Amino acid sequence: MLALRLARGAHFLVQLRRLLVAAASAGTGFLLLCTLGYALAHPDPSAGALLRLLWCLAPVAATVHFAVAVARTDPGTRPRPGLSAVGLGPGQLMAISAVTTALSTTLGSVLALLVFLHLRGDLPGMPFDGDPAAFLASDHPLPLPAALTLLLLVPLAASSASAVVLRPRGARPPRPRRPGADGDSPREPSRTRAKSGPYADQPGRLLDPQQPAPPLPTPGGLPWGTAVLAAGLAVEAYASRSGPGLALPGRFTGGPARVFGGWSLTAIGLMLAAPAITHLCGRLLQAVRPGVLRLLAGRVLQEEARRIGRPLGVVCAVASGAYAMATVYAGARPSFGPLSTLGALLVAGCTVATLLTAAVEAKHARADTTAALLRMGAPTTVLRGAALLRAGALLAAFGPLTWVVAELAAVPLVR
Repeated sequence: MLALRLARGAHFLVQLRRLLVAAASAGTGFLLLCTLGYALAHPDPSAGALLRLLWCLAPVAATVHFAVAVARTDPGTRPRPGLSAVGLGPGQLMAISAVTTALSTTLGSVLALLVFLHLRGDLPGMPFDGDPAAFLASDHPLPLPAALTLLLLVPLAASSASAVVLRPRGARPPRPRRPGADGDSPREPSRTRAKSGPYADQPGRLLDPQQPAPPLPTPGGLPWGTAVLAAGLAVEAYASRSGPGLALPGRFTGGPARVFGGWSLTAIGLMLAAPAITHLCGRLLQAVRPGVLRLLAGRVLQEEARRIGRPLGVVCAVASGAYAMATVYAGARPSFGPLSTLGALLVAGCTVATLLTAAVEAKHARADTTAALLRMGAPTTVLRGAALLRAGALLAAFGPLTWVVAELAAVPLVR
């Protein structure tokens, strides 16, 4: 009940993000149900249904990633003064966030089931017919336990991932000292709010080139990400020569089954390496006698490397996959079915929405630093220029990287 009350009292933009999560869950659930319908209509060749289910893992992963990003930015489940007094500590807020995520994704799954039953003709209304209706299996009874199992996949995965990401990681509190020990007088506990953002306790160093701030640690993952990326490209090159065919949900068919595994490894490699590349962009912006604008952009980019790096790497992986597919089938006019289009839109939309949500989270995290800079007299044009400079640096770094990965992935496929 508390999770429902917090969900009802949230801001409009928060409700909009939750509705987007529900919509993504509905689209993914519909794809899973269509895979079940294909298996009912084609009971003999079970390998085709299994491969279609494998293709649905990409929309499932994209939806879960988006749901976790929305849960991280939910202001209703952030620790605030006074909540611990009523029994809402970090652990309870984490549980509420997981329940809220489960409610949003379950709403989408229920909507997917209703649409699927309506198209089959199980509900009152005009059933959907024609050749594209083969995945509905309207002439076969729908096994309800199997359908519910598939529909529960996204809510369970999203709520579990949200609970893991938002679990309390606070350090052990210091041992209380005896009043008057070591000549100290008893003091009241500090009531100041914890500061956040890059160099929140010393915002002046962001604008002073003569006082360099302490360097931020470089995120790990670049060696592992490079290795996994190379392994993914190698798997794609090997799989393009032999292997069983893999059909996308819909009319589009082609590509061996191992190509999907290679593309998955490529996406994981980019996701692992992207935070370190983002941090490197911040360091390069501050190189060679930087001014105020480059210092501010570079240091903020280094602080946000872990937060926006991984969503940016996933977006690059999706863009490289789309570019490689467009290169392979240039001029061939492949026939994309409705389910193939829906799956592509889900993956692309969820990855872009996740990146935008991470950017909003980063903006909220440095709100204290931004306010301190404005109080010190920093003009708003400097802050906007730093934001544009950060975006330009990321585009200059990840644009060529995406193109290179897409070209390397497409080379073995066009042979």
